[in-house]
This record gives sequence, C-alpha cells and structure tokens, in this order.
Amino acid sequence: MVQQDHEAEAAASSSVTSSPLQYFSFMSISPGSPYAPWLHELKSDERGLYLIHLLLNCANHVAAGSLDQANTCLEHISLLASPTGDTMQRIASQFTEALARRVLRSWSGLYRALNSTLNRVPDALAARRHFFDLCPFVKLSYLISNQAILEAMEGEKVVHIIDLNASEPVQWLALLQALSARQEGPPHLRITGVQPQKELLDLTGMRLAEEAEKLDIPFQFHPVVSKLDNLDVESLRVKTGEALAITSLFQLHCLLASNEDNGNGFQKLSLTPIPSSAENNFFQFRRIAQMGPGTLGELLEKDLTNVSGYSPSPDSASSSPFTLAPSPTMETFLSSLWGLSPKIMIVTEQESNHNGAAMNERFMEALNFYAALFDCLESTVPRISPERMKVEKMLFGEEIINIIACEGGERRERHEKLEKWVKRLDMAGFARVPLSYYGLLQAKRLLQSYGCDGYKLKEENGCFHICWQDRALFSVSAWRCRRFD
Repeated sequence: MVQQDHEAEAAASSSVTSSPLQYFSFMSISPGSPYAPWLHELKSDERGLYLIHLLLNCANHVAAGSLDQANTCLEHISLLASPTGDTMQRIASQFTEALARRVLRSWSGLYRALNSTLNRVPDALAARRHFFDLCPFVKLSYLISNQAILEAMEGEKVVHIIDLNASEPVQWLALLQALSARQEGPPHLRITGVQPQKELLDLTGMRLAEEAEKLDIPFQFHPVVSKLDNLDVESLRVKTGEALAITSLFQLHCLLASNEDNGNGFQKLSLTPIPSSAENNFFQFRRIAQMGPGTLGELLEKDLTNVSGYSPSPDSASSSPFTLAPSPTMETFLSSLWGLSPKIMIVTEQESNHNGAAMNERFMEALNFYAALFDCLESTVPRISPERMKVEKMLFGEEIINIIACEGGERRERHEKLEKWVKRLDMAGFARVPLSYYGLLQAKRLLQSYGCDGYKLKEENGCFHICWQDRALFSVSAWRCRRFD
C-alpha cells in the first residue's frame, strides 16, 4: 500500500520526479556520502525548501540538547549553504552560525575565550556604510527626518538637534544645505552627537563645521561620548529658548535589553517538534516545490507548517501586538527625553517582532524579516560583490546571531513593530506628529531614482513604512510632547 501511494504521488508530480530531491528520504547525505553530489544538482526552490527544513530541525535539536543530531544537521546544511550562493544559501549560512553559537554558549568558558579574540567594530562600521550605499532605507530615513525637522523648526531662530547615533555627517550635511535656503535665513544651529566612539564624533563635527562655514550658518557641534544606556541627559546641555529636535536611528530597541543577564545567556529553545517521518516530509516538499519559483520571501509565505510542522505559539508577540514586555530602562530614558521638551522627535526602527521571550518566535520572525533583506540585495546587487557579502555577514549576520544566540542583557537586537512603539511613546507622554505629504512625495522620488519596483513606501496613520515588495522592513514616526497641545 505504501509503495502504491508513492507511485501515485510520482505520477501526479512528474515534473519533479527526476529531481535529486526524490532521494532525500532514502539515503544518507553525510559529507562523506557518495550521494552528496546529488545535493549540488538541486533546483533553487528545492534546495531552499530543504534548507528551511534543516534549519528548523537543527533548532529543534539544539533546544532539546541533542547535540549529535544538531551536529548532523549542521553538516548537512554545510553541503548546501554558501555565503556566496543564492538567497537561501546565503541566509542559511548566517542562521547556521547563530545556532552553532547558541550551542557554544552552553560552555561559557569556551565561548568567551573564542569570542574575545574577535574585534568586529571596524568591519561593522564598514558594513553599515555599505548598507547605506547599497540600499535606500537609511537615506529615506534621513530625508524623512530632515523634512520633519524643517517643518517643525519653521521660523525658529535657535535650533538644537540631538542625534542619538551620530556616526555619519551625511544627514546633517543635507540639512545644512536646506537651512541655508530658508526664506527667513538659517537659524543658529547646534547639533549634539551621541556616540561611544570619540573618533567618529570628531570626524563628524569637523566635517559639519567646515560645511556650516562655507554656507555662513552659525553652528556648534557638541560631542557626547557615551553609549545610549549610560547616557547622562544633563550632558546634552539643552538650553532654555532652544527649539529642540531629537533623532533616533535604530537605537531605542537596544534599551529594551533586560538589566539582568541569566548567566551564560543559554536558554532552551521551545520549538514545535518537526515530524519525524522523512518520507512524509519528502512529499510535502515536492508538493510545495511545484508552486513554482519565487523569492525567498515568497517561499516563506508558502505553508511552512506543511514543510516543517512548525506552528507559532498562540501567545506570540505577533498575535498580541499590544502586550509590552516591561522595560524600566526604556521607560526611564523616554521619560528623560520627554523632560527635555522636544518640539519634535523622529524615531526609525526595524519593523519586526524580535523581542519575544520564546526562542521559536524570534527564530521564525528573524527568518522572515531577514529573508526580505537578503532578497533585496539579491535583486539589486551582484552576488560576487564584496560590499554585499560584508553587509550580509557583519551587519545582518551579527544581528541574527544576537537575536538567536543571546539572552538577558547581551541580547540587544530587540526589534519591535511600530504598534508597540506607539504604545511605549504614548505611555511616556508623547503624541504623534503626522509626517507630511510633501515628505512622502520626496521619499517616493528618491525610491524612483533607484529604478527598482521592489522598494515601496506606505503611509499609515501619519507614519511611514519602508518596504521591500509588500513586506514592511522599517518604520519612521514623529513625536512631540503633549504639553504643546
């Protein structure tokens, strides 16, 4: 009877029966196996589906402490994943490292000894610059933020801007140009830059001072060398009579990290078990593979429950968007900012739920979110680009590792969706400022200049979502103190 069922399946799906995928259920695919070469003959979608299955299966074994099985999965993934391959191969290589690091953290001495030899700061800075050059997301945030500041500061003679991530002068160079063209003339401008690396602040301040002198704009740059979670608000030197603006680009979510670290940060993963029947999994793969090719994001939109047996927890963050994890550090910080009476504050954050307590929730959210980012680069940048590889490894890869492998205070990439930021900021005494239609038009013109239909901008309740295809990746929102009502 089983044989007859298999033959019926084969007859119904003749387009894939000649694929090496049919052998997965019936052979060993260890690195030394004579069948391993078959893996390299897989079609892209078949390989992608199988990699998804292996990643989820590996995560399940990591959670259960079944390290031999996890190691076997990692060996299988190594035959298919590649940091220079197609989208799924590249993202699998990053998620594999994250899972391996989570296992490694259970041996805290070994983990710390290996991790202490790595100095990734210069590479991380270069990766951020490449991300700025290759994708429009940060440029859009700069443009939208500057337009909101110009509109809020119309007629003001003394303007103070606090940049909570002053690592680049690009945004403020553009603002200086815009202020110099004001009909009423430029204001006296002071920019306070917050950044833990003094060298970056010095370079930013020097470049801005040079530009302000050329444009004949009264200007001061005030550097504050500090991490955000150690920031003394008094050091910002906000003065009476200044019109204050605050900008935060991908910074606030780091303050959601718990003040308590649970030792070595290792916590068991709770994933719905993956079906053990290899033959059943094989036919599920084959049915979905027949749906046709598509981007990785589209692949993940297909019925993953049929592929892996994974189903989201009913109490996941995605099903309860208004349930906030308590964060005294965040509440205190936002309260301090409110106390400065900013006329406007612009917040840009990743649009995804990576702050769930359950590892399975974070794993699946991250897989979907970063799939869209990898798809974006696949569609717009050559695979052999060294800049692309650096972005995927040193920016996306490091974030993925932090989301999956870390817990407690070490897990800082705690991205949350806009609806949660709305609630947090509302509780802190801020009211939304609708971003203008003119700002929307400017941002859309910038996107059109890229000549790529995949980039999109959507307005929702006065906030903007920056998207790849139909997936919102980043949100930009503007706020003011309610005392100005």
